[in-house]
Amino acid sequence: MANDGKTAPGRMPCGQVKLAIDEALEIGLKLHQNGHLTQAEMLYVRILETAPENLNALHYLGLLCHQQNRSKEAAELIKHIITLAPENADAHNNLGNVLEGMGKIGQAEECYRNAIALFPDHGPALNNLGVVLMAQNKPAEAVATNKNAIRVAPDSPDFHYNLGNALVKSKDGDGAIAAYQRAIALKPDYALAWQRLAMSFLSADQREAAEAVFEKWLTVEPGNPTVRYLQAACLGIDAPDRAPNQYVQQVFDDMADSFDSHLVENLDYRAPDILMEALTQALPQPTAGLAILDAGCGTGLCGPLLRPYADQLTGVDLSSRMLAKAKGRKVYDTLAGAELTAFLDQQSQPFDIIASADTLCYFGALAPVFEASAKALKPDGLLAFTLEAAEGNAVNFRLNSHGRYSHTRSYAEATLADAGLEVLSISSKALRKEEARPVSGFVVVAKKKKRL
Repeated sequence: MANDGKTAPGRMPCGQVKLAIDEALEIGLKLHQNGHLTQAEMLYVRILETAPENLNALHYLGLLCHQQNRSKEAAELIKHIITLAPENADAHNNLGNVLEGMGKIGQAEECYRNAIALFPDHGPALNNLGVVLMAQNKPAEAVATNKNAIRVAPDSPDFHYNLGNALVKSKDGDGAIAAYQRAIALKPDYALAWQRLAMSFLSADQREAAEAVFEKWLTVEPGNPTVRYLQAACLGIDAPDRAPNQYVQQVFDDMADSFDSHLVENLDYRAPDILMEALTQALPQPTAGLAILDAGCGTGLCGPLLRPYADQLTGVDLSSRMLAKAKGRKVYDTLAGAELTAFLDQQSQPFDIIASADTLCYFGALAPVFEASAKALKPDGLLAFTLEAAEGNAVNFRLNSHGRYSHTRSYAEATLADAGLEVLSISSKALRKEEARPVSGFVVVAKKKKRL
């Protein structure tokens, strides 16, 4: 072959080696699956430079962008696939997933319906349609759609689980119990299904049946701390001092793709905004000169709000999938996967600000995290956070059936003082909605006291 600087058809240069497109795709996919996203993206882009209509490269690059919360890029890539192959039902379904993650529920519904019109037995599209119908408060239609998904894929535990959720909304408790039981039979370690099953029995005033659920679950997973934690949450017994790492990781890994849209669109989530409102009252105008930690950063909803104040913006979270979404926002200098208290204890360079929106609700006892925060702050540094407010006759804190802690104001104030943190402001706010009701909470800003 003459050396004319061109790549042979169906091949692409990779360093000094020319790879077939299929070989390059295989390498890119392995890099992708092993978490080497930067290298995988570079390879997908190189493939598309050589073969711009390669559907697989477009698909994998779109998936990668979606994983990194680069939803607009992902949507454009998948739309290009649909332009090239308009009858590709999978592409319509994937576009729906991206749009749902962006909070565009109506558009996502249209995409799922397009996929089903092209392929009526498209199980994932039917299941996804059922989920967005639930999000739009159409439980009867969701039930019918979920049942259709199960007809197509009767052995999918997720499809049975989603049917159970729709049946709960439809006030069919017995049907929901049966659906959750079927999901568990198909996937014995399905934590969310076990939890929902127990809560369904409790809602039906069948406490003994709920207790039996946890006893059976413990025979399946006797060493799983999540089981004991949820048993304590649902039954109101023996609450631990904080949620197990495994539980927090699992919950937020599972929620990563739909987290932002679910909170903002469905739950009227306001914690980042009201946290920043309180924090800015204690700060000068943004100077981009501060070292800031976003403690429990999740997908990075606080990141763009904190960035104008930060010279160095660090995010820490237990969920790797949440961190991948936060990385896609491109506002953090550093992202770390770690448990918050341990991370704070290990810091050698102190922070000017530690901000924590909707994270300390997974801590019951607050002393360890407050003490670690004080240690990790500069003198006069600020700790800003939200808590859910405990109601009734709670002493210090309470673990609730939904798996989060609520705290009393007096306990938070006393524990901050013991840690050497002076309360600058504390106010009562509605943080979000739960079952269509406002969740009351506190927004607190405290300052590290200077040593005498």
